[in-house]
Parts: sequence; structure tokens; C-alpha cells
Amino acid sequence: MNDQQLLPEMVEVWQETLNWQPTESQHQQFQRLYAGILAGNRQLNLTRITQPDEFWEKHLWDSLRGVASLLSGEEKPLNIIDIGTGAGFPGLPVAIALPSSSVTLLDSTRKKITFLDSLIPQLAIPNATTVLGRAEKVGQQRQHHQRYDIALVRAVGSASACADYALPFVKSGGLGILYRGHWSEDQTDELKGKVESLGGAIASVESFTTPISHSIRHCLYLRVPIRLG
Repeated sequence: MNDQQLLPEMVEVWQETLNWQPTESQHQQFQRLYAGILAGNRQLNLTRITQPDEFWEKHLWDSLRGVASLLSGEEKPLNIIDIGTGAGFPGLPVAIALPSSSVTLLDSTRKKITFLDSLIPQLAIPNATTVLGRAEKVGQQRQHHQRYDIALVRAVGSASACADYALPFVKSGGLGILYRGHWSEDQTDELKGKVESLGGAIASVESFTTPISHSIRHCLYLRVPIRLG
């Protein structure tokens, strides 16, 4: 695998699908991220997605689709956590696209956190930091419990488990965003009780089609109501 493979720029697709496009600097950060993942794959099993177009769609575009509403217009600084980040997705693309926000990358696998700790300086992403630990324990720690505006969870167990991981991190008025594949109204009904038991509500479920492979995906937005007192 050649680390010099180039990602497609996809300027028009970014604009048409997310009403946003990366600056030249951000595109170069995405390219360095891609090269870093390819290099890391030689020692660690980070991802099976290594072809340029597939990496762009499934690791970059898909990561940012979940936060599309935050990309256009003036950026509001937010405190964001990516739970079960693995190789850094969706957290690193989000940190690149939202440079005024702080993004914490949480994973329970030491090798992956060590890899991210070496990769982040190479990408020049000062707003990304890492935490090693299990979500169910870290989410109860004072410095993390109800401290985040947004908690992102992608490809980490069932939707019910993802809600369980995410909502303890979310502050009053914040969001948990669950990245899912196929989804149905029946699944929404099943998840509703779990989310409510955690003090949240299902604000919306967005269905979308990926721009290259035309796969159906969903994002679930779980709102934590503003707490009084």
C-alpha cells in the first residue's frame, strides 16, 4: 500500500451534500490523516477501508454527515467527545472541520490511543485530545460526566448500548449522535424507552444516501433536555 495515494477532492459533492467544503488546509489535513492511517495499518488493524474513494466516503464524508448542521455558517465552539473512536472516526474529521471546537477521542484499547497520540501532532490538530478508558466508567467521572455538548458514537454495539454510552457524557441541552446503517420506525419505538430512562429523548432520525456507493445510512439525534435547577 502506497502512502502517497491521493484522496479525491470532491469539492462539488461536499458542497451539494453538506453545504460545506474543506479549505485547502483542511484538505491537506485529510490527506495526512489518510496517509497516517495507511501507515498505521501496517502495525495495527485500524481499518479495512483503504482505497481513496472508499476512505473519502466512509471515513471522511460519513463522519461529517452526522454533524452537517454545524458545518455551514459561523462555528460555535463546542465540547465534543467521540466514544469508541478506534482509528479516530468520526472524531478526527470532525476536529479538522470544526477547528474552534474541542474534540476528545475516547477508546478502551491502549494501542489505538497510543497510535492517535502519535498521529494527532502529525496532522496539526491542536483541538483533538485522547482519553483511554471504558465509556461506562469514564462517563461517570466528574471531569467527563455531563460535560459535553455533543457525544458521537459510530459502530459501537447496538443502538441501545450506544445510547447508554453516550448520554451520561451529554450536558443539559446537548446531543448524542448515533451513526447507524439501516434503521426502521420499529427500532425507533424500541429505543425510545431506553433513551427516556437515561433522561433523554429521540429528537430526530435522519436517513441519507452516501454519495459514491449509494448506501442507506441513518443518524439518530438524542437530545438531553435542559435541566432546571
